[in-house]
Amino acid sequence: MAIISKKKESFSISNHLRSYINKYDREIHLPIYYSDLIRYDNSIPQYDKFGQDTLWETVFYPQGDMSDIYASLKKIYAILRADGDLSVMDHLVIDQVNLCVYGNTKPFRIRVVNQINDNFDYFYIKKADASRIYGLELEHLLSPNKLSYLVNKETLIEEHIVGVPADHFIKRYLNDPHLNQIRLAKEFVKFNERCFVRLLGDMHSSNFVVDITPDFEDVEYRLRAIDFDQQSHEGRRAIYLPQYYAQNNPIIKMGLKHMTPETVRQYQREERSNIANRLKVERARVEDLLGVMKKDKLSNTGNIQRLGKELADFYEEPDFLECHNMGALVAMSLEMLTRKPNLYKDY
Repeated sequence: MAIISKKKESFSISNHLRSYINKYDREIHLPIYYSDLIRYDNSIPQYDKFGQDTLWETVFYPQGDMSDIYASLKKIYAILRADGDLSVMDHLVIDQVNLCVYGNTKPFRIRVVNQINDNFDYFYIKKADASRIYGLELEHLLSPNKLSYLVNKETLIEEHIVGVPADHFIKRYLNDPHLNQIRLAKEFVKFNERCFVRLLGDMHSSNFVVDITPDFEDVEYRLRAIDFDQQSHEGRRAIYLPQYYAQNNPIIKMGLKHMTPETVRQYQREERSNIANRLKVERARVEDLLGVMKKDKLSNTGNIQRLGKELADFYEEPDFLECHNMGALVAMSLEMLTRKPNLYKDY
């Protein structure tokens, strides 16, 4: 079982990482910052449609500040979704500003409503953290999912990732007779592989969503990470494998019911091949990112040494023992895609 016992410390954005996000147009001037949103003077708890406390609060601002704050939030949405085209703001309203009171970083979620058709969207404002930015970039470059996010000073803006939160999916959809259990189990294997290869940790069911897409004959599922706080930090290999989290057991049991070890290895092979192909396409940018990552501190010496040893044992590759930071361990893990492409064994 994978359990993270201590809160991860926050790592500030280094000059090297700042240069990278500038080079690839991730940094842009913002009209408002995370610190400005903390100035709310009242809040009420938010409940879901079943009457359950969501652990989010809707916050309210002093009357004299609210119009400026909401106007700035609409500008950020225009930058994020419309490349800064402010004309889209005319029919948009900020419907809610919500604060997550249980998370380590206490992010804000902004609900934007289109007055013409009542359609709505979300985006998030968080404290910028180097681990999270590396996680977002690796997800953008090496997964099937592209991400839009922006950074300015110590503020991070993230788009909303659409999908059913996996913990809710397990409670309310897993026993649906129309659920294609084989396809969901297959996607979990691939998701497990993606997290392990790029060392993204803490993927229990509260930290990823299930994206459901109707196909012409059936339904496709894709599991998508929504929390990148534990990118390359912990020292235990199991932390980077979603299969070891007790919260994910209902999906894992489904996989054991429908898949043989040979089938699991086939899906592992497919996903590792997919990641290797994405790596080839984005080779220059990934090398830039890893070069910066190797210069940054993202964990402590004990975690780095322990993870290096566990990965060396798993891959039967002593070069992991020569990695002295998390960036080097991620780079070596990606190198295994081509150095040992046929190494498959039980985790």
